[in-house]
Amino acid sequence: MQSSVRALSQIGQSTILTLDGLGRFSSFCLYATRIAIFEPQSWIRWRQLGPQLYSVGAASVLVVAITGAFIGMILALEGYDQFAALGQEQQIGGIINAAVTKQIGPVLAAVMLAGRVGGSLAAELGSMRVTEQLDAMRAMAADPVRTLVVPRVVACVLMTPILTVYSDIVGSLGAWLVVTGYHGVTNTDYWHYTAQFVSAWDPMTGVGKSVAFGLAIGLISCYKGFHCSGGASGVGRAATESFVASFLVIIMINLVLAQFIGSLQHLLDPSSMKTLLS
Repeated sequence: MQSSVRALSQIGQSTILTLDGLGRFSSFCLYATRIAIFEPQSWIRWRQLGPQLYSVGAASVLVVAITGAFIGMILALEGYDQFAALGQEQQIGGIINAAVTKQIGPVLAAVMLAGRVGGSLAAELGSMRVTEQLDAMRAMAADPVRTLVVPRVVACVLMTPILTVYSDIVGSLGAWLVVTGYHGVTNTDYWHYTAQFVSAWDPMTGVGKSVAFGLAIGLISCYKGFHCSGGASGVGRAATESFVASFLVIIMINLVLAQFIGSLQHLLDPSSMKTLLS
């Protein structure tokens, strides 16, 4: 009997702590979003935003380029035999590029940013938290969310779509290099089927997803850094938790947006519009 009561008590305590954490995170997100939207004059300063744009964007170009290129090459190497068995090896470029622009490119770029940038943001703000620099800012009537969080979140939102486009281009070129240079598919076939399979809607879909990914990475990483405790070990734990949480949220957002965008595309299709009107 006592063990059952203890187990129920632990479940209740865990539920309360989870709900409390969700409430604090929601309040943190709403406050940062309100400042970003309704008080732009408080954070649009190059000395605040410029270094963050460089750290999130320019400093991440190399890792995104290397990862994107190798993913395109791997898809080309692994998928060619299946297409060749069906006699459709000329179409492999179109399939790879459609997958890269709609799914793989945005998710890949976001995961790389979650690991490289998200962990860095959580560790940086966490160090300021445990050394009481955030408390010192509040004592001097400076809002650390307005000064530290909003520029970092905005930088993630702005630079993630740019890096996604870059990842798409590099991944497509990596696949082109393998398909045409190693497997012998003609350059004309590669780009012809790419134009057939990849519409203008597909890159726009990936870029739209990347905006949501960047927002999630910035908010989660900054929140984890702002609320860490326990000294140096707490900072390391916050950096790890920020990556894990960002990765899970990216996957969940991708699932939801894939369904939503697919339904929206179906509704906007001319044939579907004719069916609805009739």
